Amino acid sequence: MGTSLKITVVGDGIVGKTCLLISYTQNRFPEEYVPTVFEHYGQEITVDDEHYNMTLWDTAGQEDYERLRPLSYPNTDCFLVCFSVDQGLASYENVITKWVPEVRHYKPTSPIVLVEMTRRNSKYTILIPK
Repeated sequence: MGTSLKITVVGDGIVGKTCLLISYTQNRFPEEYVPTVFEHYGQEITVDDEHYNMTLWDTAGQEDYERLRPLSYPNTDCFLVCFSVDQGLASYENVITKWVPEVRHYKPTSPIVLVEMTRRNSKYTILIPK
């Protein structure tokens, strides 16, 4: 078995959260956009000979789901907060004004990793700061 980890992915709609998770867990890139309400994916990983059962929670970024989205936050070990430079400055500004405050409100001590998504040639480049 292994240690369970829950990673919850948040960010504006259409930044590529679902593409990131499908690409990682299924090794394929989705060809069309399908809005997410709530999905989760499982992945087993090994880091430094430690085994982990990782559950990746995909959340809806649209305002229509603002009341439902926090239901996925309990027991989250880490948040990935995604934004897209392809959507202009507004996507990044929402990280500061919406996503980080929302996550901190519900889970004040969970780590946050910012993920910059850029769409190039039907693929996403994921830049994770060190």
